[in-house]
Amino acid sequence: MDFLFHPLNLVTFFPLVGVLVLLFLGKKEQENTARWVSLVTALITFGISMWVLAQFNPDIPFVQMYLEVPWIEFAGWTIHYAMGIDGISILLVLLTAFLTPIAILSTWTAVEDRVRDFMIFFLLLEVGMTGVFLAQDLFLFYVFWEFTLVPMYFLIGIWGGAQRTYAAIKFFLYTMAGSILMLLAILWLGIEGGTFVVPDLILQGGIDPGIQFWLFLAFAAAFAIKVPMWPLHSWLPDAHVQAPTAGSVILAGVLLKMGTYGFVRFNLPLFPEAARELAPLMGFLAVVGIIYGAIVSYPQRDVKKLVAYSSVSHLGFVMLGIFALNSQGIQGGILQMVNHGISTGALFLIVGFIYERRHTRELSEFGGLWKIMPVYAVLTLIVALSSMGLPGLNGFVGEFTILLGSWGAGAAGGSYGSYLFTAFAAAGVILAAIYMLYMFQKMFLGPADNEKNANLKDLNWREIAILVPLLILIFWIGLYPKFFFELMGPTVDQLVDLVNAASVAVR
Repeated sequence: MDFLFHPLNLVTFFPLVGVLVLLFLGKKEQENTARWVSLVTALITFGISMWVLAQFNPDIPFVQMYLEVPWIEFAGWTIHYAMGIDGISILLVLLTAFLTPIAILSTWTAVEDRVRDFMIFFLLLEVGMTGVFLAQDLFLFYVFWEFTLVPMYFLIGIWGGAQRTYAAIKFFLYTMAGSILMLLAILWLGIEGGTFVVPDLILQGGIDPGIQFWLFLAFAAAFAIKVPMWPLHSWLPDAHVQAPTAGSVILAGVLLKMGTYGFVRFNLPLFPEAARELAPLMGFLAVVGIIYGAIVSYPQRDVKKLVAYSSVSHLGFVMLGIFALNSQGIQGGILQMVNHGISTGALFLIVGFIYERRHTRELSEFGGLWKIMPVYAVLTLIVALSSMGLPGLNGFVGEFTILLGSWGAGAAGGSYGSYLFTAFAAAGVILAAIYMLYMFQKMFLGPADNEKNANLKDLNWREIAILVPLLILIFWIGLYPKFFFELMGPTVDQLVDLVNAASVAVR
């Protein structure tokens, strides 16, 4: 019984309760019933995540609430069901539980066909994402990692846009291709180390640096595709554009963070020597992604595709922070994962609201919306300023901390490279302001000369209620980020010490 009601099991698997209820709903049941069951389930799950947060001690750098029991036994091998939470994963678990009810609430009028099936897949997706952030066994992690592909594939492939099948298959194949390499590396680690439990493997250490190099690349292949890092990003715009609004919110808000989380959780502590050796390459690719994503965002005429390409740029900042390999950079990277989930998730909701009214996302179809939809315009402006990193809002805190880490870290193996990376990344902040302000100008300023927009209704109370929690976090993180840094600080410091100690041992 204690195992069943363990806090980490509850926060991971409680959405299955909602799935079971939905399965017993007849196909002719009212669609609103399916929506309410899913929303209540997601809200209870968020409440459980708050319970987990209440039990979490930020002063302890190690994994907490640890749960490990034998799971699969065969041929003398035992694979463990191991779950745990620390300062690296706590914020991402909270982000998952926070965004899921918001995304579900956004479907109230956006999803009208096969609502029950949509909600089943959405709740299953929440189970997989939460499991990824809590798994402390490589085999268990891989199960959750692959499991998330299935519901997301169907969410895009059934409820997506005109080219949904193409986008869903592309998403599935890209992710699977990288995952196969990671699976081979997991098998090697398990066979050589005699266990798949991550804390045990970290304590063993001692992997030959040459072998670490290849293991690092095998894990990085899966994580870089998921982030996505340049040049492995081409699946992302198609997936975002074709996905329903709720799918885009959860894809940008949580699924992409599985990749950046993987680098912090596995690549740095398991392969510290390789991480230091490959930091210049990862920093270079991150900076290229920052500049490339920003430049490609500007000419987009589909608002949703513009936001999709901006994710490549924003997540480039996260990767730059992670491979600064110091406390400031990694903490900034983790915070920016949360910031991106909040701000970009809000942008996809905003795009979804106007698409429901006009059934188009072309910038040329809009103009002058500030006069027609003033509440929508004000909220969009706040989120856009957050995304471009305006001081006082969440994006600034994350990007500034990352730039601090990059400046002093030697991400390229020396101060010159570190300064150069920081300079180019800072240019990416300016480019972000250019494409975000351009989008806002085309949509909201100028004459309202398109008659199709004349009778558009402003946001209703449900839509405002969806955005308000996101806006609260945008200002909270921007004005008082101490709470978030305190949650992750000790764990990140311990991780940095581990990477540095490995480097000294090699020398």
